[in-house]
Amino acid sequence: MTAGKHVDRGLLTAYLASAPALPAETEWAVEAHLENCRDCRLLLADVVRVREPALDLVLSRVWIGVEAAEPARPAPTRPAWARWARTWAPPTMGPWVLTGVLVALVALAVDLAAPPDRLPPLVLLLAPIVPLFGVAAAWSRRFDPLHELTAATPGAGLRMVLRRTAVVLVVVIPVLAVAGAFTDLSPALWLLPCLAFTVGTLALGTVVGVGRAALVLGLMWTVFVIAPALPDDASPPLLRQAALPWWVLVVVGAVVVVVARAKSFTAPGSRY
Repeated sequence: MTAGKHVDRGLLTAYLASAPALPAETEWAVEAHLENCRDCRLLLADVVRVREPALDLVLSRVWIGVEAAEPARPAPTRPAWARWARTWAPPTMGPWVLTGVLVALVALAVDLAAPPDRLPPLVLLLAPIVPLFGVAAAWSRRFDPLHELTAATPGAGLRMVLRRTAVVLVVVIPVLAVAGAFTDLSPALWLLPCLAFTVGTLALGTVVGVGRAALVLGLMWTVFVIAPALPDDASPPLLRQAALPWWVLVVVGAVVVVVARAKSFTAPGSRY
């Protein structure tokens, strides 16, 4: 059936004729071999010319038409940096990350327009949930129309989720840092809660899905922290210096959960 590492002429002839005696698994093996062997494809073309001259004539006309329609210049390719960027974050994440950035900028504008003695700054209240806009779109079939295809690739899983989350933080954290500098906020007051909510979303996302986790945590923070703090004009206990060790524990605990349940991002039937 084979000649060394190649398919012999007799088997290619039977394959071309769709011989009834040819087993289906043999046909599949021949097709798989033809995909990767140029010599056997050339031999198959020769068999076609000898046994099926009419088919060979039709194929020749088709190739003439394809070559005539081929553009003189190849289509422009994306630059290397654009291809590299797509491996870190899909284009569908862009609007969601931008939404988080706009929320931070609006909060900064409100704080700059407010009286100087006003507490707490709106930037501080919103900083923990600002990254959740982008994190929600990092691994969710609701926001990514190509999610099923992406989830089926060999590179899918925790590593891809972390890469996309890192992109969100790289964009959002500098904006929050600038906003915090304008409002005289200590970086630790907003950075640790921001990281805790980001990693906590991934941890909860291993159970209910990243999109749902971001929605649940964002709503809880808004209802139980932001809403009560605005009329009281006082910094909530969770955003004071004494609460920082607790935020560290939350970050560490969430990291442990994410690592322990890493397979949930690639398990069949998982709730992305």
